[in-house]
Amino acid sequence: MKFKIRHKSALVEMIDITLKQSEDTTQEMKERILTEADRLFRHYGYSKTTVADIARELGMSPANIYRFFPSKAAINEAMAERMLFHRVAETSRIAQGAGSPVERLKGVLLANHAMTIGVLNEERKVHEMVAVAMSEQWDVVKAHIAMIVAIMAELIAEGVEKGQFRPQDPQLSARCIHQSFIAFVHPTVVAECINDKDRTSAEQMVDFLLVGMTANNISTTEAPLIASKPTN
Repeated sequence: MKFKIRHKSALVEMIDITLKQSEDTTQEMKERILTEADRLFRHYGYSKTTVADIARELGMSPANIYRFFPSKAAINEAMAERMLFHRVAETSRIAQGAGSPVERLKGVLLANHAMTIGVLNEERKVHEMVAVAMSEQWDVVKAHIAMIVAIMAELIAEGVEKGQFRPQDPQLSARCIHQSFIAFVHPTVVAECINDKDRTSAEQMVDFLLVGMTANNISTTEAPLIASKPTN
């Protein structure tokens, strides 16, 4: 004889609630750890902050930190994911904003350059962490790059459909643009070249890259995003 369970038992419901509360508590604790790690990174620097420092500020033992993050590297990667999420969100906002696909693609590239410069100039300690994340090619960085490339590919596909970009493989073109523009968004390279007066500006590089993509009847300088004076 087969029976159908029409309703959860009180015990099953209690277990479900307990598990949900446990998950919420775990996430809340992770957020507390990351928030404190962020504060310490910004104050002392990425390399000088230890798990013991984070634990001490939270009033707990390092062993308790390791219950939520298996290593310092895991904390660092979660921190990098937090920061890079905001960059992807801003990139997406620009890509979905007003203007032609050409204008928005310019905006995406120049905004990412500006965000790198902003962190370098205003948050040196954070810049250090991002530079390490990029150099070590953490999985979170690879995922970030894939999302940025995907956003650019969508803009290129839209531009091809509207006749602003010549026919091309949007995904391949997006990867090529990203790799060609890496010197303007990679924190280590930007830091090393920021005072080089002979260096091509980000605006000039964007125009150069878009010339090979646009249809003959479209000007790459139609967007108001090109500055009259080159900047680093």
